[in-house]
Amino acid sequence: MITHVKRAVLAAVCLVLPLSLATAADAAPPPVPPAAVSEAAPAALPGAPTAPAAPRLRAQTARLGVAVGGLAVGTENRTGYNRDLFRHWNAGLDPADGCNTRNEVLIAEAVEPPTVGARCALTGGAWWSYYDEVRVTPAGALDIDHMVPLAEAWDSGAYGWTPARREAYANDQGQSTSLIAVTARSNRAKADQDPAQWLPPAQGALCRYAAEWTATKLRWGLTVDENEQDRLFSIAAGCTTTEVVWETAP
Repeated sequence: MITHVKRAVLAAVCLVLPLSLATAADAAPPPVPPAAVSEAAPAALPGAPTAPAAPRLRAQTARLGVAVGGLAVGTENRTGYNRDLFRHWNAGLDPADGCNTRNEVLIAEAVEPPTVGARCALTGGAWWSYYDEVRVTPAGALDIDHMVPLAEAWDSGAYGWTPARREAYANDQGQSTSLIAVTARSNRAKADQDPAQWLPPAQGALCRYAAEWTATKLRWGLTVDENEQDRLFSIAAGCTTTEVVWETAP
C-alpha cells in the first residue's frame, strides 16, 4: 500500500503526464460499446417491447484521475451481507412490458437485436462482452454484471441503505454503466472483487472498466478502500484521455 503522500503525488501525475504505461484502450478505440447502439436496436423490432428510458439527472464529467481522486476513502464492512438483501431482477422500467431488468438490459445492449416473444422470451440476437472482447449469442450465454458487485456495494456503504434503495441499486438502468451484459465466464471470474483484486482480461478494456467502476461509485456515493483507489490511480496514469461520466442516483 503506498503512503498518503505518494497517493497524492500519483493523483497529480494522472492529471498532467501521459505515461508510457498507456494501455491499448487509449492507443486505439475499443469496439463500439453496446450502449452506443442500444437506442437503434428496438427500431428493428416493430411491435416488440423495448426498454424505456430511465429518468435522468444532469451528468457530471471529469478525467479519470480527477474522478478517482474525488472518491471518498473508507474501511469496508461486510458484516451482515446477504445477496437477498438486494432484490433483483425486478419488473424493470416498464412493468407492463413483461420484461424484467435482466431482459431489458439485454434488449438495450444488443449489437444485433433479439426477437422478443411472449413473456419477453428472447431468441437470436448478439452481444459484445467487452471484458474479454467476445461476441456472444444466444442471450442465455450472458450474465448481467453489476459493475460494482452487490457485496462490494454493501462493503462500501449500502449496508446503511433502506431495502428500497438497495433494490434501486440492484436494478439500476438510470446509468448505462451500472449493469453490463458480459460472458458468464468473465462475470464469475470477477465475482465480488474490486479492481485491486480483478481486472478484465482484455487489455483494451482497462480504461473503460476503471471509468465505469468509478462512475458507479460516484453515482451511488460509495466509498473505496485504499488498495482499490491506488489501483484506480495506477490505471488512470495510463488512461490520460479517458473521461468519467456519472449522474447522481435519485
